[in-house]
Amino acid sequence: MLLELQQIIVKPGQQMLLKDVSWQQLENILAEMGERRAARISYSHGWLEIMVPLPEHEKDKEFIGDLVKLLLDKLQIDFEPFGSTTLKNERMQQAVEPDTSFYIQNQAVVIGKNRIDLNVDPPPDLAIEIDITSRTRFENYELLGVPELWRYTQQGLEINLLQAGKYIKSQSSPNFPGIPIIELVNDYVQQCLTIGRSQAMRNFKTWVKNNLEGLGE
Repeated sequence: MLLELQQIIVKPGQQMLLKDVSWQQLENILAEMGERRAARISYSHGWLEIMVPLPEHEKDKEFIGDLVKLLLDKLQIDFEPFGSTTLKNERMQQAVEPDTSFYIQNQAVVIGKNRIDLNVDPPPDLAIEIDITSRTRFENYELLGVPELWRYTQQGLEINLLQAGKYIKSQSSPNFPGIPIIELVNDYVQQCLTIGRSQAMRNFKTWVKNNLEGLGE
């Protein structure tokens, strides 16, 4: 007896692993799950993991994404945000959904697109993963060629840059040269947790005004 996908329940903060899942089955599962869903997927050579993040995971994702957008806007850098869109490459048998992602250098290529197919499209320039309730699949991102991957854990932000097909940790982001990204993200996420999102964002905007005035203009 085969189980229907809607019969399977994954609770927040938990994962489910399925094996021997074909690419067509993956496509069917993604279509059945739909775009507006809480679950995230990771797929590699027949192994499919379905994860449902906790609420605090989603709050961190939104806040860090907002910080990135504000910085890019201030620096007058064109970008296209793609949220947790599915990044997939059938030829490589890989698929993953970051918590949020951005096209920066390659933004012009994806203007007007709603879905990304890495068989033909470039990968996002920056992907962000929140590892509060799930584990980042570094191999997926390496194989898909995502040049910069941020990983936020309970210990803070970690920047990983792709070099010769493997990620190495970095203290700085080439997308934000000269800006102390790790310090900023760690500081303002903590502020968000202690004084609330609205005040933390106001404080961040004040920092940007005081420290980045004139940049990007």
